Amino acid sequence: MVIERDNENVIIKIDASLIGMDEVQKTIDYLRILESNAQNKGTQEEADELAREINKDWWDENKHRFLK
Repeated sequence: MVIERDNENVIIKIDASLIGMDEVQKTIDYLRILESNAQNKGTQEEADELAREINKDWWDENKHRFLK
């Protein structure tokens, strides 16, 4: 494995015969989450409010399935 860094990028080189594409995809997905979280400028209070809104909307749309 070779890891290089320039001014703006990190470059990872791995022998393709040593790792399957499923593992590569899982790693890329994880790195995308890290990248997205690093760019997030929201506060915890904003995240909590968004979660409340989502839960309320979900309940409004699905309560008929649970209450008879």
